[in-house]
Amino acid sequence: MAKMQFRQGPSRVPFFKTMQRVPAGMMLIPLVLGVLINSFAPQVLQIGGFTQALFKDGALALIGLLIFATGAQITGSHSGKAAAATTGVVLVCKTLIPASIAIALGLMIGLDGFFGISILALLAIMGNSNGALWLAFAGEYGDERDTGAYVASAFDDGPFLAMIFLGASGLGEIPFLALVAAVVPFILGLIVGAVDREWTQVLDDVPNITIPFMSFAVGTGISLGTVLTGGLQGVFLGVGVVAFTGGLTYLGYRYVLKRGPKSGIGFAAGTTAGNAVAVPLAVATADPRFLPYVESASAQTATAVLVTAILAPIVASWVLKQSGGLTVHDPVPDAVA
Repeated sequence: MAKMQFRQGPSRVPFFKTMQRVPAGMMLIPLVLGVLINSFAPQVLQIGGFTQALFKDGALALIGLLIFATGAQITGSHSGKAAAATTGVVLVCKTLIPASIAIALGLMIGLDGFFGISILALLAIMGNSNGALWLAFAGEYGDERDTGAYVASAFDDGPFLAMIFLGASGLGEIPFLALVAAVVPFILGLIVGAVDREWTQVLDDVPNITIPFMSFAVGTGISLGTVLTGGLQGVFLGVGVVAFTGGLTYLGYRYVLKRGPKSGIGFAAGTTAGNAVAVPLAVATADPRFLPYVESASAQTATAVLVTAILAPIVASWVLKQSGGLTVHDPVPDAVA
């Protein structure tokens, strides 16, 4: 009983709630701490043992755990009764078209990209979406078709779509075994989520546990100078994600799905997931040619995560208000329920 009371009592210092109040805070605050330590006291975490394994070298293992949990969520509690059309539109408009354009740019101008924005950064930022934000927004203003389209964001989470695009286009030399290794945790998660819903429920908490530690470990590979120089580019990319990928999804909602006043929900897809900050490192692990871009791409991605987390729901709400669709919990029409 005493133990239960201790767990339910108030926190002396509410670190977790504070991080949750900051847009993308679960990713951003640990990342910044990792950057600061790497910039001013890098030797602190280079002492070996469990300390270095978790806080310095643990990013890839934590990414793998996050990918496994993502796979379990697709076939588990969040899949719901979403229409396949809604999920398809979100996936195509938010991820597949923007990623294809990034690849086309890479083929035309090379991996260096433009204005200090590498193709690796474009793929990481454009090709990952914030599923938690989508669930929260769609749950308030949409219906089961919208919340179920979370499956689309689950598919684009992690590095394997970026690897597939880079490998298929020839821009990256991704070994087949490395691609398989990136997908195996996801496939195992799909299987676990399909056969055991209790595991799915347990794994729902994995992002809250994993993302802060993963982001900190990624931050220890980034210098403060890179963050400062990449900040403006990250802001530009974040605004571009909301306008371009959110706008494409809005058009899909309006003209393909015929959602009328509710089409503004599509702008809520114009985000970058917090775990996208780890995509550059994962890609470079498979193809070392991308190593020179990892530091700047990770910093730009972190900035874009923050910008999109703030801007996307504001834009989506404004568009819904202008069209008269800013009402909560609309029922699913009988024809599509």
